[in-house]
Amino acid sequence: MSLVNLSHVCSHLQNASKARLGITSVPSTNLILGLMLSLQTHGFLSFVTRGGPDPPQMLSPTSLQPLEPPERVTQANIASRRLWLGLKYYNNEPVLSKMNMVSKPTKRVWMDVEGLGKLVRGKDANYVRGLRQPGECLYVTTDRGIMEARECVERQVGGMLLCRVL
Repeated sequence: MSLVNLSHVCSHLQNASKARLGITSVPSTNLILGLMLSLQTHGFLSFVTRGGPDPPQMLSPTSLQPLEPPERVTQANIASRRLWLGLKYYNNEPVLSKMNMVSKPTKRVWMDVEGLGKLVRGKDANYVRGLRQPGECLYVTTDRGIMEARECVERQVGGMLLCRVL
């Protein structure tokens, strides 16, 4: 699991939303794919699709469905695989405005269920600031996949804190 690549993706998504891009691409890894699918589930992204170095052809700007199915992954094209993401905007403001790493490559932050419960209620736990703003999400990687912190508390599972999204 490379947190360096994930921190690059966080800053890339922040810059892409500030630049008002409709679609952008990030490297395709299992960790990044899991996080992007969670972001799509929670409403920060409009679509996530795998593709090559060229953007996927869409049916129309309003449907946001790929025209053709993604090409198959082979040993010849695995290095050039990208995840294509559709960014969302509401009232001319980006839905994903901030995305910051909590765990760094040199300092990984692990949290148990009790600590995650404090964070979800807005209290600080182990030098990590609680969730205090509406719409703020904290993503955690667990043995059951990547989940949002509220979902981890509900399922009674802890893990490593990845990033904070607002």
